[in-house]
Amino acid sequence: MKIKIFSDPKYVPQGVNPVTILQPFWSKYLEKNQSPWSNYINDYINIADSLFELTTLENADLAILPFDWLHVRGNTWKPQINLSRMHLALEFSNIVKKANKPLIIFFTNDSSHEEISIKDAFVFRQSLLASQRKPHDFAMNAVHEDLVKCYLDNKLSIRQKKDKPVIGFTGFANNLSWDIKLKELIYQIAMLPKGGADYLPYRGHRIRTEALNYLSQSSGIETNFLIRDNMAFFNETIDIETKLQLRIEYVNSIVNSDYMLCCRGRGNFSFRLFEVLCCGRIPIFIDTDCVLPFDFAIDWKKYCVWVDSQELPHIAEKVIDFHQNISPQEFIDLQYECRKLWEKMLSNEGYFSNFWQHFHAESKLQILSS
Repeated sequence: MKIKIFSDPKYVPQGVNPVTILQPFWSKYLEKNQSPWSNYINDYINIADSLFELTTLENADLAILPFDWLHVRGNTWKPQINLSRMHLALEFSNIVKKANKPLIIFFTNDSSHEEISIKDAFVFRQSLLASQRKPHDFAMNAVHEDLVKCYLDNKLSIRQKKDKPVIGFTGFANNLSWDIKLKELIYQIAMLPKGGADYLPYRGHRIRTEALNYLSQSSGIETNFLIRDNMAFFNETIDIETKLQLRIEYVNSIVNSDYMLCCRGRGNFSFRLFEVLCCGRIPIFIDTDCVLPFDFAIDWKKYCVWVDSQELPHIAEKVIDFHQNISPQEFIDLQYECRKLWEKMLSNEGYFSNFWQHFHAESKLQILSS
């Protein structure tokens, strides 16, 4: 189902790339990158013309703000509005409004329910709170390379079921020191009156650390944990070769585990969830009032060991119970299904191939009735 889109590169701020959905249509923004994680868009480029058609505003099904709202408000807990970019966004939204066309905005900031100053737009976010979700809010996928293709010679490895589940995690987790707890408390008190308490820099890491501690204490599981003291991969001072080594180490930790712990970070979403599914492994997903992509079409609990954040002390029991009640063949089948879900719905090409479903499901926007 091809969607007719209106956008305009003249509204892209200097030094900013367009949103991913538009990049294949404006070739000057496409670059050849050496790092595998920079080539996340390649497969989508090959099919973009079959999914979307750029057209005039008059003939369009919808309009897309050509740059991420992140570039208007910044990526800190306190909005730092760029007035020139806000002006561009408002100018674009006004011409769309006059044409009576629906407007799409992408917003990859970690804030979970911050209002967009452009009213009535459909906002696609990475981070959402289910309890505060607006009717026109949708969850985005996380953008990353195909880990199987880039690091595993395009061969999906499948694990056989063992008596004990092997649970993996590689990444940053703090040690719940008193100064971290104090910082979080001060931050929460300061931000609560301002409506920003969902953006807690340490909350996700605290929950993650608690989960790792509970899992480590269980004799009924095997752990495959590599705890880092910082978020090294996203450190801009680290060279590409070191980052590649860290990336390979991370992917290997996934494929050498049966299950992987997936919990929110600074924002209320888990990037790791999508990477685990990509590798055909079963996520242990800690639900912190999350909204996941295509929640109206995907039965997410079918693909995860689902743990409500209030059930955290019982996380090991839930994993063991899940593992004991799945047959060896079902365990194998689920690995294939996790990979297939990522390919068909959550990779860039999968997500945008199914982009139309958001509007088919949204009763207030019947732009795609056939």
